[in-house]
Amino acid sequence: MPSEPRRPLTLRDVSEASGVSEMTVSRVLRNRGDVSEATRGKVLEAAKALGYVPNKIAGALASQRVNLVGVIIPSLSNLVFPEVLSGISAELEDTGLQPVVGVTDYSPEKEEAVLYEMLSWRPSGVIIAGLEHTASARAMLENAGVPVVEIMDVDGQGVDSVVGISHRRAGLHMAEAIVAAGYRRIGFLGTKMPEDHRARKRLEGFQEGLAAAGLELADTEFYSGGSALAKGREMTQALLQRTPDLDFLYYSNDMIGAGGLLWCLDQGIDVPGRLGLAGFNGVDLLDGLPRRLATMDACRREIGRKAAEIIAGRPHGGLIGGEVIELEPVIQLGDTIRRA
Repeated sequence: MPSEPRRPLTLRDVSEASGVSEMTVSRVLRNRGDVSEATRGKVLEAAKALGYVPNKIAGALASQRVNLVGVIIPSLSNLVFPEVLSGISAELEDTGLQPVVGVTDYSPEKEEAVLYEMLSWRPSGVIIAGLEHTASARAMLENAGVPVVEIMDVDGQGVDSVVGISHRRAGLHMAEAIVAAGYRRIGFLGTKMPEDHRARKRLEGFQEGLAAAGLELADTEFYSGGSALAKGREMTQALLQRTPDLDFLYYSNDMIGAGGLLWCLDQGIDVPGRLGLAGFNGVDLLDGLPRRLATMDACRREIGRKAAEIIAGRPHGGLIGGEVIELEPVIQLGDTIRRA
């Protein structure tokens, strides 16, 4: 059974935790009045530890809530998240709720700052990508007093409701498909590693699947920046020049996978005979390639839609709060994996 929702934190909670008056707490948090640095430090430390966020609309609305839904994602340049947003927007269309988007660039510190700002406007709900947060961000989510839905990933403990896929299982299933097709010398290429926790979990599941077949990764190529076709070409060239006997490349996403495929075709490499390739996400970009890259549908739009249903108060299975909805991605072998 889901736990009872916590009451929103108040100035009194911060006052009691810091040992100063509510008036002093208010002055510190509004950055007004003459307060000593020692007192200011005590108040800010207590507020951060509790997850307290000041209310920017206090006194302005009788409900103390606005009809906004905070949506916090790591990237807008990644083709995955616009589809998630389209699912959220479509589901909220007739509810009177309006999504407002914040972008974190995969930075935990930026996520914390974006979440703080959004919660200060007292939204009607929060949808946030991922399960990994700083201690302060998690405290803010736990004490937000509104529905919170963490999306994209179910491999971990959620704050409230969770909608996503198991990335570890996705990586495991891709490894099984690659091994079944007869590939043995396998490399992995990933961007935003290790900040992209979902890509990291897919890699862990992938390695688990290889280990079950008595195999291990022959080589890896990582890049800390974002995904792009050109970067996929560059990473593929670097990896194959270093380890030319690889017979399969598994990419952390379709964008760099598509770049890798184009580079291989330019070099006259036999795909999938000499070299197999696979990405992840099942983005529409793949429809325009000379060959269909093997991939796995990440259920993006459906994740957004179901998260918005929870925020809008349309529970599944009779639950209100504490829902965990796991969707099942499907492998699309395309033209870049040999048929077993």
